[in-house]
Amino acid sequence: MLKTKELAHNHLISQLEGNIVSDMDGETVMLSVHNGKYYNLGAIGGVIWELIKDSISIEELITTLQSQYDVEQTECEEQVHSFLDQLLEEGLIKIEA
Repeated sequence: MLKTKELAHNHLISQLEGNIVSDMDGETVMLSVHNGKYYNLGAIGGVIWELIKDSISIEELITTLQSQYDVEQTECEEQVHSFLDQLLEEGLIKIEA
């Protein structure tokens, strides 16, 4: 399985099925049916989760977030990669090269 350090910006990412997602006071929370764990994705994490509902390239994801939020590209890339790495470790997303 790929780690985000190995990911290129053209890799496609998307949600894996089997998660129950809900909005709680502006933050996205999720229950993974597969592993029985709860996750608090936060506000921005919820936006990312929604954006990866369908396959999207990491580059497009970063560009979309930059257009919606006042964040520098390097900071955005680092935060997105860190978040995706966590989702990948928990088995919540899939990656297509």
